[in-house]
Amino acid sequence: MALRRRPAVRLCARLPDFFVLLLFRGCLIGAVNLKSSNRTPVVQEFESVELSCIITDSQTSDPRIEWKKIQDDQTTYVFFDNRIQGDLAGRAELLGKTSLRIWNVTRTDSALYRCEVVARNDRKEIDEIVIELTVQVKPVPPVCRVPKAVPVGKTATLHCQESEGYPRPHYSWYRNDVPLPTDSRANPRFRNSSFLLNSETGTLVFNAVHKEDSGQYYCIASNDAGSARCEEQEMEVYDLNIGGIIGGILVVLAVLALITVGICCAYRRGYFINNKQNGESYKSPGKTDGVNYIRTDEENELR
Repeated sequence: MALRRRPAVRLCARLPDFFVLLLFRGCLIGAVNLKSSNRTPVVQEFESVELSCIITDSQTSDPRIEWKKIQDDQTTYVFFDNRIQGDLAGRAELLGKTSLRIWNVTRTDSALYRCEVVARNDRKEIDEIVIELTVQVKPVPPVCRVPKAVPVGKTATLHCQESEGYPRPHYSWYRNDVPLPTDSRANPRFRNSSFLLNSETGTLVFNAVHKEDSGQYYCIASNDAGSARCEEQEMEVYDLNIGGIIGGILVVLAVLALITVGICCAYRRGYFINNKQNGESYKSPGKTDGVNYIRTDEENELR
């Protein structure tokens, strides 16, 4: 006896909802779909990383795969025409069917990467997914500036700056190998000091230094990739010798007074005045031959 075929609708109605969903997704929709195991990978510089792009649904056995890099509002090919393109040539490969592996990543590899799949045999032929790659860079030894000597009660500013690390590093200061808090008032150990530390800019500012602030200072710049420190530098806080300063001022005033008196005496004795007679400078006649000449009465009358 021939078997009667039941309508597909009645067959689907008797299937559990889960199997009906699979039937519609696999047979009726036929759309390519992508997913990623990690859309925001983070890796340290000079390591390797995988950009995950996985095809979950597709009726096309050989879809076209493309990877593009989006950086500074510019889009360039990374994988196109079945080969690695651009600055990743020689240090990247297609992993599995669609994922991308990059070796020896550098800070310039931080960007958005778009995985695009074209499946010609699917009703929905195109799907894409964007991966944001972050490359962390370890800081280099920062540049530190510490004043060598500061008088008691004066302000002092210590600077620490690092420009290579990514993400942007945070700064911490140490005195004699003891970490300093961001605010001296928050720690009883530093009650005799008065300073503020800005961990974002690396500046350590003393409102008024004390003798206890003398010591060896160094700074550490750190981020998620690592840390680096500068060499120790000494800051000396010294007392002002008020008595010595006053004595020095008195000595200078005494020297100026003596010079003034000397100049006045010289003027009084005529050392700075030219002797004049009848409006003309008088010069004593020179003796050329060693003979004394005597004027006669006639010469005197002529004169």
